[in-house]
Amino acid sequence: MRPRVPHPVGLSEALDAIGTLAGPSVPRQLPTVSGITLDSRSVLPGDVYAALPGATRHGAEFAAQAVLAGAVAILTDPAGAEIVGRQATPGADVPPVVVVPDPRRAVGPLARAIFGGRPDDDASAPTLFGITGTNGKTTSTYFLNALLEALGKSTGLIGTIEIRAGGEAIPSALTTPESPQVHSLLALMRERGLAAASMEVSSHALEFGRVDGVRFDVAGFTNLTQDHLDLHGTMEDYFAVKAALFTRERARRAVVLVDDAWGRRLAGTAEVPVLTLRTQAEAPGDPYPADWTVTGVGQSGLGHAFVLRSGTGDELRVRSGLPGTFNISNAALATVMVLASGVPVEDVQDALDTHDPFTTEVPGRMQLIGEAPAAIVDFAHNPDALERTLASVRRPGGRVISVFGATGQRDETKRPVMGAVGARLSDILIVTDDDPHDEDDAVIRRAVREGAEAAVRDEGLECEVLEVFPRADAIDRAVSLATASDTVLVAGRGHEVWQEVKGINLSLDDRVELRSALTRHGFSGLSASGIES
Repeated sequence: MRPRVPHPVGLSEALDAIGTLAGPSVPRQLPTVSGITLDSRSVLPGDVYAALPGATRHGAEFAAQAVLAGAVAILTDPAGAEIVGRQATPGADVPPVVVVPDPRRAVGPLARAIFGGRPDDDASAPTLFGITGTNGKTTSTYFLNALLEALGKSTGLIGTIEIRAGGEAIPSALTTPESPQVHSLLALMRERGLAAASMEVSSHALEFGRVDGVRFDVAGFTNLTQDHLDLHGTMEDYFAVKAALFTRERARRAVVLVDDAWGRRLAGTAEVPVLTLRTQAEAPGDPYPADWTVTGVGQSGLGHAFVLRSGTGDELRVRSGLPGTFNISNAALATVMVLASGVPVEDVQDALDTHDPFTTEVPGRMQLIGEAPAAIVDFAHNPDALERTLASVRRPGGRVISVFGATGQRDETKRPVMGAVGARLSDILIVTDDDPHDEDDAVIRRAVREGAEAAVRDEGLECEVLEVFPRADAIDRAVSLATASDTVLVAGRGHEVWQEVKGINLSLDDRVELRSALTRHGFSGLSASGIES
């Protein structure tokens, strides 16, 4: 996660570079440092330990462990400084403590100054792409990565499923890592001579400063639909957080999907040059112009082929091998972002024709586990994503059997909405557990089930609604009810391999459970491939 060869810098210089070296809260004598981390367990000798306030405990409570591990300075807030002072043993050698009002906002720029992964005018730094939006971030970054590799570029990837620095893959814990990790990864990619890197940028990352100090060469926007309102409160606030990526501080240029009103609003308010992209047909009375549009959509195997046409007459023939019309949007966005970075149209077309990059498998994203019945695992975990996914998987003459739940300690208002969506688009809906966290799993299931049953009752639907738990049993029941012509969709968890229940991580991989259920009930599953992390 860090460069092989550190490049120590004076902490005074690093603080000065971000405008923090001022006032009595900064000690006069500061050491040379070679890294920074928020986690006392990952401190290396020569690091700054950033002790931040947390939801239940303050990072300063772990300062002693950080010092024992080799931390040579502590960055914290006034409350953290008091904790460090109280815990210090009389006569002990306490490293300098730098106190700032909001250390979380200082960490990103400081990590940039320490690791130096993306100097503004250094051509050796990888071209950096960042994608935000409610749905489609993971697949779009995988598509970006695949297209860049098809163009002959060495690449890096930072996202929900994994982190890649060239050929090395590391499973991810967060969609976007904390800012010290982001900057150390960018420095590692620069050290390894990578030409480009793609990153998912979540709203949590923007809200909590995980990409502070990062400036993307091209930022992309997928869409905005209901999710994460437990954090942001309202859709307006959610939009404002996403829009923060499209400022001069964070991006040089942007590509924005304008299929919805949020995208159009963003395209009109972004501070950086924007290429607009429309992937859905214009509705009557809605002639919104876009720089690039998708036309000529047709079926191609499980996926789709289409034409990308610019307002200036350029055309590209594109194909996505992944099921779902939303993957047209993901493939189109990746293509236009690469064009926005300066790659000629002719080179992109040659890469598309020669390597078919958008057939790449994305773990847990419309991942096909079996073909008869069609058995699919997807990450859809909010109403819009679930609706798009369910609408895309129905086959002529077959039923749709869906299995999903809702996450505990998250936006409760979407639970009955998801249930209603599932009832409208499934023949059989099996409500089960997702990740309950510390919430009562029965309460969560009831909210989803009641939303489904209300839709069945009020709209005269014929969907059969079942409640089955634990999740592995629900998956088995779905397969037991299926025929070879049906589709079984297991949604919500995608690539995840642990289910958190009351603070305990239980081993659970939807892909493994679905593959095993197919075998138990006499069906064939496809062989496992790729990272199942």
